[in-house]
Amino acid sequence: MIQIGAQSYALDDPRVLMVIGAATLGVLVLILLIMAVRAAGRSARMVEPLARQMQAMGGHVQQLGMGQEQLRGGLQTVSDTQANAQTQMVQSIEARMAHVQQQMQDRLAENAARSARSLAEMQERMAETLHGSSKQTTTSLTQLQERLAAIDKAQDNITKLSGDVLSLQDILSNKQTRGAFGEIQLNDIVSKALPSDSYTMQATLSSGKRADCLIHLPNPPGPIVIDSKFPLEAYEALRKAKSDYEVKDAARAMRVAVKTHINAISSKYIIEGETADGALMFLPSEAVYAELHANFPDLVREGFASRVWIVSPTTCMATLNTMRAILKDARMREQAGAIRKTLKMLHRDVEIVVERVGKLNTHFGQARADLEGLGTAAERAGKRAARLDNFDFEEVSEQDSTIVPLAKPGHDGAP
Repeated sequence: MIQIGAQSYALDDPRVLMVIGAATLGVLVLILLIMAVRAAGRSARMVEPLARQMQAMGGHVQQLGMGQEQLRGGLQTVSDTQANAQTQMVQSIEARMAHVQQQMQDRLAENAARSARSLAEMQERMAETLHGSSKQTTTSLTQLQERLAAIDKAQDNITKLSGDVLSLQDILSNKQTRGAFGEIQLNDIVSKALPSDSYTMQATLSSGKRADCLIHLPNPPGPIVIDSKFPLEAYEALRKAKSDYEVKDAARAMRVAVKTHINAISSKYIIEGETADGALMFLPSEAVYAELHANFPDLVREGFASRVWIVSPTTCMATLNTMRAILKDARMREQAGAIRKTLKMLHRDVEIVVERVGKLNTHFGQARADLEGLGTAAERAGKRAARLDNFDFEEVSEQDSTIVPLAKPGHDGAP
């Protein structure tokens, strides 16, 4: 509680608190003013050199302002000069740009014209190319159609050939049909190589055995037999063999089959006094023939020893051509007498021709003399005709009694 005069105030009264606060604030302000005055005094002493520096700086700033004015004037001059130069440059650039633009326009026009010409030429070439391509495409399509037709035809032929191959397999799978196939092939080869009267197919010998073909060769060597054999089973087994055991077994079967055929031909078709001392075994397959000569030379030598010569279609043709030469030579020897008689008759005919040529030459000589006489007479007649043509009838004398006077017109011939 505070007692002032007759008034007493409590310490927690707001007014007391405000008064205390205001008094405290006034004391603080006073203290701050005292401190500020002291600081101002120190600051005044410190500001004096700063004022002198500021004054010097003001002089420098004044000089700087003068320099700035001068600089402003120079900058203005430079700006004017630059503006003039820029104006001139702009005008020059505009002129050059106009010139360049004109050149560009000219070049663009020229390029446009050139492009138009090139485009027209290109269109023309494209049209020609398309026309040529159309023709070529049409030709190619036509050729393609022809080739497709040829392919279809070839496919038909292949289909037919496949059927023929299957038929051939069916034929070769049967022993009897396989034998007939070999006989037909042998007949075809022999008929092409030899005259029809020089061989006999399915000829029967004196022993009653029937040979596939008997060639009528003269003695020596005499008629020779060709028999067709086809050991296909043994060859197929040899070709399909994989292991060594299968190969050996198939080779053994091949040897047995070929030896059997060689012995059969040697015993049946080599007859002393009737046939030649050898025979031919015809193999219809070149593959079997090549297999024998490549891997079974002992069989070939055994055939030679048994006087049985193994031939394939190719070697059979060569052998038959040799036989044809032998037959031709034999027939020429048989016809030697007839040839000599014919030559004698030909010589007599030549003599007659020579005699008649001589007589004809004599007749030609007489005709030549007659022609010369005719030429002389014709020449004399021509000369006389020329003299008659040169006569002058007006110079003939009137007293010539040989000239007959002409009667006047309108008279009947009286003087």
